[in-house]
Amino acid sequence: MAALTGTASSGKPNWLRPSTWHLRTRLILVAMALLIAICGAVGVVSYASMDVVFNRQLDKQLEEASNRAADFGRPPSGFPSTPSRKPDPLEARGQAAGTLNARINGSTVNSSGLIDAEGNRVSLSQDDQQVLLSLPKDSTPVDRSLSNGDYRLVAVETAYGDVIVTGLPLADKQSAEASLVWTMVFVSLGGLALIGLAGTVIIRRTMRPLEQLSDVATKVSRLPLDAGEVALAVRVPQGAAHPGTEVGSVGHALNQMLDNVASALEARQASETKVRQFVADASHELRTPLTAIRGYTELLRMTENFTEDGRKSLARVQSQSERMTALVEDLLLLARLDEGQALKVSDVDLTQLVIETVSDEKVMAPDHHWKLRLPDEPVTVRGDATQLHQVLANLLSNARKHTDAGTTVETGVMLSNDGGAVVTVTDNGPGIPGDFQARIFSRFARADAARSGSEGTSGLGLSIVESIVRAHGGTVDVTSRPGRTEFALRLPLGSAARL
Repeated sequence: MAALTGTASSGKPNWLRPSTWHLRTRLILVAMALLIAICGAVGVVSYASMDVVFNRQLDKQLEEASNRAADFGRPPSGFPSTPSRKPDPLEARGQAAGTLNARINGSTVNSSGLIDAEGNRVSLSQDDQQVLLSLPKDSTPVDRSLSNGDYRLVAVETAYGDVIVTGLPLADKQSAEASLVWTMVFVSLGGLALIGLAGTVIIRRTMRPLEQLSDVATKVSRLPLDAGEVALAVRVPQGAAHPGTEVGSVGHALNQMLDNVASALEARQASETKVRQFVADASHELRTPLTAIRGYTELLRMTENFTEDGRKSLARVQSQSERMTALVEDLLLLARLDEGQALKVSDVDLTQLVIETVSDEKVMAPDHHWKLRLPDEPVTVRGDATQLHQVLANLLSNARKHTDAGTTVETGVMLSNDGGAVVTVTDNGPGIPGDFQARIFSRFARADAARSGSEGTSGLGLSIVESIVRAHGGTVDVTSRPGRTEFALRLPLGSAARL
């Protein structure tokens, strides 16, 4: 039987809350409870039936003994009865050992006693005589407790006007009933133990298909189905997916659902592949005309004379072409990362990389306060230095663009407890809304209204950060509240994921 451990949120142990028990545990307990109820009912009925049978047998014997005692000393036929002749009923022939007899005249007990196992006469105590005097005189057998044990007694009024009391011991009846009770108890306990073990095995085997369904559902729930190529090969075993049974029908339906999901995932992957290929191709093709636009713009600026408005328009064309070129480069980088292209791996000193990147940002945003929190010893990882520099540049640029002048931005490097490297970028800006944090690393996700700043963004910076960090076998997380926003990069110190 499954162990029931743990504590509920209310503080009540789980084993006291049947709703938290396994289904097989509840089935076993219900079956055992029904068996106990049946055994108890059978025992009560059997005991009551045997008690009736024993009482009938004892009453018959008591009637015969009472008749022998009452008939003893009766005058022969034709002789008148005389009250002066009062023979002792114990002297009647045929009275067995343990038989009790007494003659009652009014409120006096005469000739009382019982026959012991050796056939000797044993007198009754005064308390026993008082019990005999209280007996009903209607020849109805009753049970009473005497000094020599429990007896079944009957009082019969004779022709002389006196009362003959006859009794038989209940010891044999009580012994037989006790033996019956103990026999039923031991047989019931043995039967319950055997049935409980057999029922546990049968119920476990019966519930095994449900456990297989649960295992399959659990494995599917842990698969990353949101993006990328997914191999949804897990299925319910054929033995648990036979549509002829209730559990088999559920397993069969689950397999059909998984087949449908697998087909949908394949279609989604094919669509994503086409989109990525299109983005990569389009970005690659856009690089040439954008380069030409920038070149001709620079040529016109150097060789032609423009009015003030013309020079402003030409500068606008040049800035927008540069912005579009940066966007195309970002799209190309994401396409390469999606394709899993190999990294240019080398030893990268994160401490030095942070110092250089923060120094660049200081030049671009002198109105921000830039701080460093670095270890005494360099922290080195294996990775692509160019891409890791872009990760830091994107995070620092993100903090610069979305916070007001005077904001403090602190960049830290440390070693984690699990032996990895951790890089943090923290600012004391207005924070990021909670509903946006869940999709902050999605492509083209922007929430400029959440954090102050006037510079527009493409919404690809943090997506590039996550893709590069994931390609290096690391993770990136964000925690934010008003007055504190922190991005934390965690990178392994060993080899990168895709070398």
